[in-house]
Amino acid sequence: MIKILHEDNHLIVINKACGDIVQGDATGDAPMSDHVKAWLKEKYNKPGDVFLGVTHRLDRPTSGIVIFARTSKALARMNELFREGNIRKKYLAVVDKLPEKQTDTLKHFIVRNEKQNKSYAHDKQVPNAKEARLTYSVLASSDRFHLLEIDLHTGRHHQIRAQLAAIGCHIKGDMKYGFPRSNPDGGIHLHAYKAEFTHPVKQETLHITAPPPDDVLWNFFRASLV
Repeated sequence: MIKILHEDNHLIVINKACGDIVQGDATGDAPMSDHVKAWLKEKYNKPGDVFLGVTHRLDRPTSGIVIFARTSKALARMNELFREGNIRKKYLAVVDKLPEKQTDTLKHFIVRNEKQNKSYAHDKQVPNAKEARLTYSVLASSDRFHLLEIDLHTGRHHQIRAQLAAIGCHIKGDMKYGFPRSNPDGGIHLHAYKAEFTHPVKQETLHITAPPPDDVLWNFFRASLV
């Protein structure tokens, strides 16, 4: 089932479930882009192929906001917004360790290992590394877990997962980055929560919020969200 957060003639924004893939990959599983195109084709009774541009990706085990372009003009302009860093994105992460500081800006140098499909965060510049920055704030805690809000300043591969692991905070379910057990649904407790950007055609500011998935832990923290 497609959960639509925003739709107009130029954009369609989806609340992705963990486990869905945004664009086709080596698994051969049907990507979300195909499902959205089929939905648009049926809703508007469109003949022939439906245009849908993928403006960015979201890791398969991660849930939350995914922005698609419905026109080539919107796609080109959204690509430019992402390239220039003019889209503000906030994430929620549930981690197993309380960070030392209530809020902090993390700066690391990320190296991506293509074969492992994993990124490593270093404190100092190393060969082939790209600078990665984010700001986190602790929103709430339970007996065992802690809810962080993350303001992403750069968009590196697995950046949040790698940077939080580098300070000893592992996202629930994320075995690739050090959490001891997987989640039953195969996802991780990382959610693309908010996006703010200027509409590529209408030039008005869009504020989009995606509710977190419906599970016991997210529901426990829901009252702490602003």
